[in-house]
Amino acid sequence: MKRENMKRKTRYTNQQVADLLYKIADLVAIKGEVIYRVMAYRKAADSIAHLGRDINEVWREGKLQEIPGVGQAIADKISELLSTGHMSFYDKLTAEVPPSLVEVLRIPDVGPKKARAMWQELGLTTVAEVKAAAEAGKLRALPGFGPKTEAKILAGIESLARRITDRVHLGVAFPAARDLVGALARLPQVRRVAYAGSLRRFCPTIGDLDILAATDDPVGVMAAFRQLPQVETVLLSGETKTRVRLIGGLEADLRCLDEARWGTALQYFTGNKAHNIKLRELALKQGFSLSEYSLKREDGSEILCAEEEEVYRALGLPFIEPELREDWGEIEAALAGELPRLVSIQDIRGEVHCHSTWSDGRASIEEMALTAEAHGYEYLVISDHSQGLGMTRGLTPERLRQQWAEIQTVRRKLQRLRLLQGTEVEIKADGSLDFPDEVLAELDFVVASVHSSLRQDRETITRRVVRAMRSPHVDAIGHPSGRLLTRREESAVDLDEVLRVAAETGTMIEINAAPERLDLDDVHVRSAVESGVSLVINTDAHQPGDFDNLLFGVATARRGWAGPEHIANTLPLEALLARKKGGA
Repeated sequence: MKRENMKRKTRYTNQQVADLLYKIADLVAIKGEVIYRVMAYRKAADSIAHLGRDINEVWREGKLQEIPGVGQAIADKISELLSTGHMSFYDKLTAEVPPSLVEVLRIPDVGPKKARAMWQELGLTTVAEVKAAAEAGKLRALPGFGPKTEAKILAGIESLARRITDRVHLGVAFPAARDLVGALARLPQVRRVAYAGSLRRFCPTIGDLDILAATDDPVGVMAAFRQLPQVETVLLSGETKTRVRLIGGLEADLRCLDEARWGTALQYFTGNKAHNIKLRELALKQGFSLSEYSLKREDGSEILCAEEEEVYRALGLPFIEPELREDWGEIEAALAGELPRLVSIQDIRGEVHCHSTWSDGRASIEEMALTAEAHGYEYLVISDHSQGLGMTRGLTPERLRQQWAEIQTVRRKLQRLRLLQGTEVEIKADGSLDFPDEVLAELDFVVASVHSSLRQDRETITRRVVRAMRSPHVDAIGHPSGRLLTRREESAVDLDEVLRVAAETGTMIEINAAPERLDLDDVHVRSAVESGVSLVINTDAHQPGDFDNLLFGVATARRGWAGPEHIANTLPLEALLARKKGGA
């Protein structure tokens, strides 16, 4: 049923709908509902957050239930929200459970049971109240808490306060910029348009968006920009610059310029401050002044650069890729002719870490395999969680054998893709693995990861990961720091030691391309490159759309100066399997 004529009080973005469903999942968990109901809301939220279309369009077409994880009940709630501006179920839920408890759940080591206990026993509903109670020694008296738990909660509140709160990760910023650029590109008076700034460098978190447009009609372009449906508020607007706040809170600047000055402007608004200062210093040594407008000679005449390459060429430099423009030695390397050849998406032949409905994925093995094949992959390893991670319905050895039968069936439906079976095995708190050696030995590829007890001290958690790396069956370590950008700090694991042991044991280290992870980070990617450690870029896909996140993992590798020779899954399958422990 189509709904074109329905009136709404508020237009909700995909992210806003997803955020509301995440809140419902948290509140339902605090209330004590069964875990499968909690997971249903989280799965629906994940799907909507990564949906490739505007959810309002999907709703108007009556196709909400075609979104993975969205059944009739959740679809009805979303429909009510989009048509009326509110959701009665959420209103009822927040009348029963204080919504501020969702923020209490953000404290590391505080799960739904602890949040419920602090609320019901002590009436604590905010982070500030929890902090005051902990400082007063009141939490330790609660059943299952004690002095150590109280100290951990205080430390968690301190780390919570240190988190970046005014930035978003690439999974939020990139689609917002892509939509703005797409809308502006459709304007007839726009000659060229692109995003710049930290987003073009693919920094892991973004403060705001910088958009450049080349046009002879800046007034008309600014007027159209202000009227875009994504825009919530116009913050300022002048002759060549407009700043707006988008629905969802992210701010964006649009600058209009002459097409002849495109190269210098794009270079200026892409490089970070330190990179641009060094470039201007180099220009001065050669008798030029460099600005966003042009290269200017000492006599005042200008050199206009319509392309970025022209800016670098005029200064005697090869083109420096946007991801490198951080003043991490790239200008010196360019002068010496030593810039690396960076890995590209086209270099990636397959992935060794993705999930299906056998654990916490939201698509079948066949759906995941067909999508990977459509992306041009040569191979894909299904690596569902192991049994110890209860929240993900991890596989037992018996279920692994059952899964193998399905993988064999799916193999017969594929044209080019080679489908393999692996696991993301949990590294237990003591460093032992969640599957026995005889089970791991039967699998094609083993990724070992830490998901629990992330707040262990540095020595303990490092020893834990190192023990797993010394297993002859662990081929790679997944998302090694455990961070969730803007939500959870990295664990205390000593990544320098992890890389040292990786080089010693031949263990690969993952660059997890999920935009909320980007883990290994760019700094340690560069350390891995310099140490000869093999890296592997995976999307950790839980649904077909997640394969599109490969862009972010590749960009992180490029920021760390990684070339295709440093990334194991740029190899053909036989060469990759030969590189892992014990060979193929």
